[in-house]
Amino acid sequence: MTAYVALLRAVNVGGTGKLPMTALAELCLSAGFVQVKTYIASGNVVFRSDGSEEEVRTALERRLTAHMGRPASVLVRAASEMAQTLARNPFPQQPANRVMALFFDGAPPSDPLEGATGVQGEEVRLGQRELFIFYPDGMAKTRLRLPAEKTGSARNMNTVAKLAAMAAAIA
Repeated sequence: MTAYVALLRAVNVGGTGKLPMTALAELCLSAGFVQVKTYIASGNVVFRSDGSEEEVRTALERRLTAHMGRPASVLVRAASEMAQTLARNPFPQQPANRVMALFFDGAPPSDPLEGATGVQGEEVRLGQRELFIFYPDGMAKTRLRLPAEKTGSARNMNTVAKLAAMAAAIA
């Protein structure tokens, strides 16, 4: 079995009428995943499965879509790839809460700043299936908008580190 991290994209997991983390865990269990553990109320879950990355993504997206009544998108990483993402962080000396990994299903855009607006000193670096973004003034104050944000899902490096550790613990 492989340990995976699933990152929900554009799904509000808190509040009334949304997707609580307990429901997310139940959907994972119904898909046959084991050792399911969620992390903070922002759509992060780790688990083990015999399925491939694509099979895991498809199974979870189908269950989320049926549960929510609208299409849902999930990005999936094996535990080893999440650890590699953490290790590839090109901004290791910066505060982890000001560095984001913007995850994609495939390769990131070769020129992530093409079509960007509101650039005010943020730094963007290419990863393998992610972009790394350093927000010197924090995300709350940024005006940066990247076209790639429409298809990716971002997590700060504190969250990436925690998810990598959680996935490694069940691998």
